[in-house]
Amino acid sequence: MKSYRKELWFEVPTRRALINITPQVEACLKESQIQEGLVLCNAMHITASVFINDDESGLHHDYDVWLEKLAPHEPVSQYRHNVGGDNADAHMKRQIMGREVVVAVSQGRLDFGTWEQIFYGEFDGRRRKRVLVKIIGE
Repeated sequence: MKSYRKELWFEVPTRRALINITPQVEACLKESQIQEGLVLCNAMHITASVFINDDESGLHHDYDVWLEKLAPHEPVSQYRHNVGGDNADAHMKRQIMGREVVVAVSQGRLDFGTWEQIFYGEFDGRRRKRVLVKIIGE
C-alpha cells in the first residue's frame, strides 16, 4: 500500500470565504500515482472547514447567510470565548461545516457523485492556514 501526504496552504484576505480546492486535490492524486484508495482532506485549523457540495454561487451565498444566522459574528460580546478575541463564531461555523472529507479513488480519479466538489471554508481569515491531503491506496 502507498501513502502520500501534502499540505495545501491558504491565506484568505477576507474574514470568510469558500474556495473550491478540487483542482489542487486532483493534482495531489495525480502526483501520488495512486489508482485505487482513499483521499482524506482536513482543515488543520479550528476556524476553517473542508466539505463537499456543489460549486454554485447561489448556494455559496445561501451558506454565508445561513451560517451567519446560526452563529452571528456580532455582537462579539455574546460569546465567552471572545474575551480578548473575536472569532468564537468561526469556531461554531467550522463545527457546523465539518473538519474533513474522505473521497474514494477509482481508476486514478476522485469518485464523486454528480456536482460534488471539495471546498475549503474559511471563517476567520487574514492569516495562513493549511489543509492536509492524505492519500492511501495502490
